Amino acid sequence: MIKKNLSESDLCDKFIRPAMVAAGWSGMDQIYAQFPLRAGRVVVRGKKAQRDPATVLRADFALFHKANIPLAVVEAKDNQHAMGAGMQQAIRYADLLDVPFSFSSNGDGFVFRDATCADGVLEQDLTLDQFPSPDELWSRYCAWKGWSADVRRVAAADYAPSKTPRYYQLNAINRTVQAIAAGQNRVLLVMATGTGKTYTAFQIIWRLWKSRAKKRILFLADRNILIDQTMVNDFRPFKGAMAKLSPNAKGVERINAQGQVEVEELELAVHRTTKKVDTSYEIYLSLYQAVTGTEEENNIYKQFSPEFFDLIVVDECHRGSAAEDSAWRDILSYFSSATQVGLTATPKETKDVSNTDYFGEPVYTYSLRQGIEDGYLAPYKVIRVDLDKDTFGWRPTAGMTDKHGHLIEDRIYNGTDMNRSLVLEQRDAVVAERITAYLKATDRFAKTIVFCEDIDHAARMRQALSNANADLCATQPRYVVQITGDNPEGKRELDNFIDPEKVYPVIATTSKLLSTGVDAQTCKLIVLDQNIKSMTLFKQIIGRGTRLREDLGKTWFTILDFKRATELFADKDFDGDPVQIYEPKGDDPIAPPEPDDPAQPVSPEFGDGQPADPLGPLDPLAGTDGANKPKKYVVGGLVTVVVARERVQYLNAQGQLITESLRDYTRINLTRRFDSLDRFLQAWSDADRKAALLAELEGQGVLIDALADEVGRDLDPFDLLLHVAWNMPPLTRRERARRARTSSVFTQYGLVARKVLDALLDKYADEGLATIEADNVLSIQPFTELGSPAELVRSFGGRPQYLRAVRTLEQALYKPESDRPAA
Repeated sequence: MIKKNLSESDLCDKFIRPAMVAAGWSGMDQIYAQFPLRAGRVVVRGKKAQRDPATVLRADFALFHKANIPLAVVEAKDNQHAMGAGMQQAIRYADLLDVPFSFSSNGDGFVFRDATCADGVLEQDLTLDQFPSPDELWSRYCAWKGWSADVRRVAAADYAPSKTPRYYQLNAINRTVQAIAAGQNRVLLVMATGTGKTYTAFQIIWRLWKSRAKKRILFLADRNILIDQTMVNDFRPFKGAMAKLSPNAKGVERINAQGQVEVEELELAVHRTTKKVDTSYEIYLSLYQAVTGTEEENNIYKQFSPEFFDLIVVDECHRGSAAEDSAWRDILSYFSSATQVGLTATPKETKDVSNTDYFGEPVYTYSLRQGIEDGYLAPYKVIRVDLDKDTFGWRPTAGMTDKHGHLIEDRIYNGTDMNRSLVLEQRDAVVAERITAYLKATDRFAKTIVFCEDIDHAARMRQALSNANADLCATQPRYVVQITGDNPEGKRELDNFIDPEKVYPVIATTSKLLSTGVDAQTCKLIVLDQNIKSMTLFKQIIGRGTRLREDLGKTWFTILDFKRATELFADKDFDGDPVQIYEPKGDDPIAPPEPDDPAQPVSPEFGDGQPADPLGPLDPLAGTDGANKPKKYVVGGLVTVVVARERVQYLNAQGQLITESLRDYTRINLTRRFDSLDRFLQAWSDADRKAALLAELEGQGVLIDALADEVGRDLDPFDLLLHVAWNMPPLTRRERARRARTSSVFTQYGLVARKVLDALLDKYADEGLATIEADNVLSIQPFTELGSPAELVRSFGGRPQYLRAVRTLEQALYKPESDRPAA
């Protein structure tokens, strides 16, 4: 057997895996081939999205001490490469898996990198029979960590049998369990919205509970729906040992294995009448506001002794536990002897409120940016719409009164005043029209959240959107709903809005849709018509759209920004860039160009120490301030509002926003890549597949589809680039096809082959070059009428001859005009 003739896969099967098995590694639960790390970034091109295969990452082998506790990565190369050729990849993958051991092999042996330096050597060569055993690597790992036997026992505790965690979930779970096992009593875990915090919390609790490191556990959250759904979904394996700290609970609807809806009643730990707590359970889930109150008898948690719980997990801990005077902190202080874990997507750090001051620095952070890069979160576009009165300001004429007869204070009102101190009713109509225009241009039934300044504004926007969508709302009033704390009907629609299986409601107007309890998985449009200065709130809002549901067609989402809130993208604390920013103006289409306060009583159902609004707070500006001066002036349709200006921004290949025009950016990129027109023409002519060259250019930041829409003509990419970069007059595809028909390529073949070539030119003229280069082109109309793909290929003399004919046809398509025969 000659190793150099074997493929990488064969070397793995015949030499690399057998060496690991011989060293004692189990193929059942310790050796994982092609272990998935990154799913691949979702790339958005106009209205379509697809995963970039170049960003998919899989380790050739991942080695585990036991299921879900990784130790090492092995990267293989074929025998044409040196033994250590895969080491850089192995190190990268080991870093993602948070392990210190990396191996590279070409089938002759291994290069072993031990970041613990247990032998005083970082990298060394090993023969095939010198591969270290699982016990050896685990011992080195534990010694490197400095763990005692007790810590090792907890750190190696089994996971609950369920779905396989993603790499970052493994890291979050393992680091948290290891930190607690080593004696850390305050732990902060930061994970972007949509990355599985609840599942991560479940595995952390399971491993600590099953190892008996922690025996009585309290899980705190601030949304009733979050508690209920957690109990019947991720926490379901705790059933029997788990109860809800509440005297009241409605049944939770679940879809059973037969696809039928069934209602599951939750186990309650508080007696309905006496309000006495049953302390016989081991795991309790609770809304913090359900166990606290201003009256001492309402503080249900004090029925437990301060030492009762030894683990408390606080979901969305930025919402309350960070503040010293919060009700959350009262509970945490009462159970101060318990280990406490804070989970959040947006840690809060201000001069008055600090998560890290209480919990310490995060043991693990998985950001929005990383989630998008890995392909586990949905990317997004931004459409910025600047309205004239917001941007340039508005000043009332002398003595002007509003529609209620109030004299309007004489000053300049701008964007920060809109819907706070000044209501322009015409502005509501314009915003509603632009939202509706976008939905009509994309998907009329895409779930949409409109963030308004306050409840009054949300009510007006519901009406304005209903009018703008009268054709649907006349027969389906639930197409647009207001979901705010003062609106019981709207609150009842919350579950329907977030249910992926329910069509209605489609549009929800609200004041703030906060990050907990509102898991709108299929939300495709987020509208910002609210002044947002808080990075925490901004990230929460962005998080409403970041969940991927490829099975339901949700692969990206759009932010429609009327208040320039998305300028927070430029903030150093923001960690997830948009794929496109588009600012239409005037009569431009709203869809982007196609590139291929005083707190109200807390409700246990929705409260969080914020107003009793599942989607956000009331605005203190609502109402009046004295008899003569209203908090808001309301101006009717006499004051017009129009779209003021447009700017289009895209992300370049490095993930940075392009600030110059797209034409200039393309010209700069192309002339950097090709120092002359002749060089570009030569590269185009030499490319066996033009699609491959175009893909390479797109990877370098030349956005072909976006550029085509900016130019506004359906051109061949070749003509588009010549026109933009070198100011050449473009030809249409039909003109190129007509000229190519005079080529001598047609005279070289028989009747059937000539018909195939003629049909290829028709396809090119109608659909472009990618179609005729596609491998399956002969399997579609009109080619199927000429014969089977095999028969058509034989008409050229075989596949090599067919491919040569296509190449000759392309040369005829792009032949310089001076070289063409006279027509």
